[in-house]
Amino acid sequence: MTFRPGNVFLADCPALLAIELLASKWAVVTLFALTDGPLRHGELVELSGGISRKVLTQTLRRLQDNGLVERRAYAEAPPRVEYSLTELGRTLEEPIRMLTAWAREHGETIADLQEAAGRKKTSEGQTAQ
Repeated sequence: MTFRPGNVFLADCPALLAIELLASKWAVVTLFALTDGPLRHGELVELSGGISRKVLTQTLRRLQDNGLVERRAYAEAPPRVEYSLTELGRTLEEPIRMLTAWAREHGETIADLQEAAGRKKTSEGQTAQ
């Protein structure tokens, strides 16, 4: 079987569902943050650079529901909860590392192109008036 958009990304295809799950920037950031081991909610907020507690909670629940993250609550006072990658979640470590390396290498170029496109749209809008 060859992997072409026409046969891999059908509306009910598992590959499309997996891509949709990982398309969220916060899902990838959260998974990447957990690659070095279990973390608490507050630690994930700090490592994730800009995510709100509410969005992190939603992201963690979605990743849990899809079997990528495990939530472990400890019977302590005060209660302690840690999140870690499941065995399935660990299978994403290498692809996420590769994507992160690509982003580091090409992120500045993309930012420059986005800025240039924004300037072009602004100038086109001004000349249309």
